[in-house]
Amino acid sequence: MPPTRPVVLSFSGHDPSGGAGIQADIETLISHQCHAASVITALTEQDTRNVTKLIPQRPEDIVSQANTLLDDLPVSAFKIGLCGHQETVAAIHTIIKQHPHIPVVLDPVLAAGGGAELSNDQLIASIKDLLLPLTTVITPNSQEARRLTGLTALNDCGLTLLEAGCKYALITGGHETTPTVANQLFHDQRLWETYHWDRLPDSYHGSGCTLASAIAALLAHGLDPIQAVMEAQEYTWNSLSHAYRPGNGQMIPQRLFWVEEA
Repeated sequence: MPPTRPVVLSFSGHDPSGGAGIQADIETLISHQCHAASVITALTEQDTRNVTKLIPQRPEDIVSQANTLLDDLPVSAFKIGLCGHQETVAAIHTIIKQHPHIPVVLDPVLAAGGGAELSNDQLIASIKDLLLPLTTVITPNSQEARRLTGLTALNDCGLTLLEAGCKYALITGGHETTPTVANQLFHDQRLWETYHWDRLPDSYHGSGCTLASAIAALLAHGLDPIQAVMEAQEYTWNSLSHAYRPGNGQMIPQRLFWVEEA
């Protein structure tokens, strides 16, 4: 008999360039021996440089697709990426609220890697009100953490995310100017641990998707969140260190680096 692959259901946008969004999630989940189920939250027009158009999908279709999958597949974790509209947030909230036993990993995508705005005040408010109280692990970068909380100091941001209902908050430091990348994990009303990673020389398209999907995959395999966070960071760093540039923009993580090394 083949090994059982836990199912992860990803709510994410479609990236035609193949660098981020649902493609990044699927590659990451496959790399962790999970079965990737997906619901597309938004279509996009983008390349490896930036997003030029965002086309949210109908919320009723998101709910219907997810319910159909959940009636058939034993989902072990949810991963949430690009929402793009407050109605999309409400649709996802409707789904995950019905399955409180399934862990939720939230990558709050508020802007594209190239800088294009992918959110507004209403969307941010919806994420805070509807998704944060149901989130097991949230993985904002430092800029997203500040926008979600309205605060400046990352320690304050992390504690505020916990107060909003997240059980774990991993704030990544790739956008900061520190010599190493310092990722801060908040849990149990305090800064739980800071992880330091060598800072790589390039900018990357889809790094946040990779990290959040890896955490979701590891939770689906039964790891506790702290161990999942640690192992997912290592996987993400390795993916970035093997990155390649297929176009004229950012580097793309090589999430299947382990195939090349085999």
